[in-house]
Amino acid sequence: MLQVTLQQPGNFTGTTTAAEPARGPGEVLVRVHRIGICGTDLHAYAGRQPFFTYPRVLGHELGVEVIDPGDSSNGLKVGDRCSVEPYMNCGHCIACRRGKPNCCTSLNVLGVHGDGGMGELLAVPAPKLHPSAQLTYDQLALVETLAIGAHAVERAEPTPADFMLVVGAGPIGLSVLQFALLSGAKVAVMDINESRLAFCQSHLGVTHTVVAGASAAAELTAVGEGNLPTIVIDATGNPHSMAGTFDLTAHGGRIVFVGLFQGELTFNDPNFHRRELTLCASRNALPGTFSSIIAAMEAGHIDTTPWITHRLALADLPGQFEAIAQDPTLLKCMVEV
Repeated sequence: MLQVTLQQPGNFTGTTTAAEPARGPGEVLVRVHRIGICGTDLHAYAGRQPFFTYPRVLGHELGVEVIDPGDSSNGLKVGDRCSVEPYMNCGHCIACRRGKPNCCTSLNVLGVHGDGGMGELLAVPAPKLHPSAQLTYDQLALVETLAIGAHAVERAEPTPADFMLVVGAGPIGLSVLQFALLSGAKVAVMDINESRLAFCQSHLGVTHTVVAGASAAAELTAVGEGNLPTIVIDATGNPHSMAGTFDLTAHGGRIVFVGLFQGELTFNDPNFHRRELTLCASRNALPGTFSSIIAAMEAGHIDTTPWITHRLALADLPGQFEAIAQDPTLLKCMVEV
């Protein structure tokens, strides 16, 4: 079968002679139809992705079709269209036992810690498949991205009385915004890229946008009618931006880091204590989040149409990935298999 592998930073290779996967006990054989390219893939290509080794078959944002359900106890059948929950957890560590399989102590994420879906076929544990009779393969491939944003908002625990700032209007920031807006809180988005802020206004209906810079705190205070945001979610993965959130959050507020970088972060402890801030990490998403997102998409509450800015065929990926990765207009590239 056709399979594309990232051999080392900057070097994809494709082969049509890769062995087809064998379906193990409790697994379902699926045909991959769509693969979303995300920041993890871009960082891996650039050699900047934490917890990563080469060579690696990328691909964890997947829209798939069931080919062989095996002895699936989940009621899956041949032809079912599914989104893949790519977080392979152990089921028995302290995190799994406490209902947090997204941060399992031995978590293996498809396309990151283990090989993913940049091929024609994939074997996946049945519980990791979330079917929909209504959504397209494009939509199903975007569920995982949306789940990252939804879980970050879950970690923030917003109420309609909150003022929430989302920092970073890339794909993950956009997914956060989708659910920030659904929370009923007042929402603002901040980025250095004015065209991305314009996208948030025109396509997502975000009223308040702020260009990152020295005047940001004053602008946010004006939006908050004299108060800074009570919730700040940073989706940049940029240490300077993340450190800056401690000065942009109201007293008694909450910060959520959904962005990730390789390194250490420092902050001023008196400022942290004076404001009695709550600092949270957000990693991956929970199984129930996938189901709720699919239901929301089926009900028409989430429109992902504007997200897909680029398309390419899997066979063409090795030769075209570099150009797409460097394109400043990139939001989401959808790979067709």
